[in-house]
Amino acid sequence: MVGEEGVAEEPSAKPCRKCGRELPLAAFARDRNRRDGLQVDCRECVAEYGATHYRRRRAALGKTVREKVHVPEGHKFCRSCGEIKPHSEWHRNATASDGLSTRCKACRAVRGRQDHLKRSYGLTEAERDAMVASQMGLCVICLKAPPIHVDHCHKTGKVRGVLCFNCNSAIGKLGDDPDAVRRAAAYLEGNSWKPTLVARGVYQLPS
Repeated sequence: MVGEEGVAEEPSAKPCRKCGRELPLAAFARDRNRRDGLQVDCRECVAEYGATHYRRRRAALGKTVREKVHVPEGHKFCRSCGEIKPHSEWHRNATASDGLSTRCKACRAVRGRQDHLKRSYGLTEAERDAMVASQMGLCVICLKAPPIHVDHCHKTGKVRGVLCFNCNSAIGKLGDDPDAVRRAAAYLEGNSWKPTLVARGVYQLPS
């Protein structure tokens, strides 16, 4: 293109060979082998072409092929739950390219509970749910409230059952001591266990 003063002007746009659109030069990647130094297909078409071939290769190998998902501005697609959610539903991650976590907050919470069960008690969620079902969906101590806390022996690490919040807290405050629990039961039944003086300043509790 020649300007009014007879000086050739650099073009500011070029057509894409694949989609036929006239696009700004910034829409084309560099290619040193081309006269204008740019690829003949725009970045969008090149990306689509690569994605199509990638999906075909995955399908040929019998692997799962994820379809391209249109994500509105200010949203992100979660591959764990398959939902598109606004950025407010994601934790920040400074090391990620988009500054957001790979899973949404809800999926991270689920994964966190799973990891806690496995790390603390060696249980999967399915195994925990099976225990709850074997307890008829009730706390094994009060037989009233729904069980939500996995209880284990702090000495051996063995899981004993799944308790409600109050019962789990109660035995914890009694030091997981069966004798203390028995004395508490006797006290509630009106049989107060009184200590016996065996020496000056020395008392003994009934066994």
